[in-house]
Amino acid sequence: MANAGMQLLGFTLAFLGFIGSIASTVMVEWKASSYAGDNIITAQAMYEGLWKSCVSQSTGQVQCKVYDSLLQLPAIVQGTRGLMLAAILLGFISILVAGVGLKCTTCMAEQPEQKDKVALTGGVIFIISGLLALAGTSWYGHRIAKDFYNPFTPTNARYEFGSALYVGWGAACLIIIGGAFLCCNCPSKSSGKSPRYPPSHSTGRDYV
Repeated sequence: MANAGMQLLGFTLAFLGFIGSIASTVMVEWKASSYAGDNIITAQAMYEGLWKSCVSQSTGQVQCKVYDSLLQLPAIVQGTRGLMLAAILLGFISILVAGVGLKCTTCMAEQPEQKDKVALTGGVIFIISGLLALAGTSWYGHRIAKDFYNPFTPTNARYEFGSALYVGWGAACLIIIGGAFLCCNCPSKSSGKSPRYPPSHSTGRDYV
């Protein structure tokens, strides 16, 4: 039978990762302007996310603008959007599935073997969700690093990793680890039938 404590730990980690993936998706700091090697002191910082771009002034004022057209967005933004939204959707489904399979819930309490299989299924979906989130954030981060080290990229047009990327990487790791904990609780292979013993041969004699 699966261990209830490990199940609950895995579900908690995956749920925290799910919240982190949502936060990462809506954050605007996916990449932040970099002035490495630039001696010019600027009074503003630029940030770009999956949904809008922002400019932060030295006075503390922040101005944001939502992207006007979906079709005019770069392929990296569209692809990362799709991966993160797919990860969130699968994460929501896996929460529902794994919640039914947890031993601390009353659903399917009379079918412990099927309950373990449901928890295992939820763990697998969690891992897929984490891999999608990891792929999206890593792809976006690779593009930032590629443009940063491109000698043809102007200094004032270079960007560095934003805080949303680190949140996304951490969330993806939590989801994968939590899903792995749920998958470690493999359902028992016993059929639930009472063991069979060879019939005893009684001689019908009583001994004193």
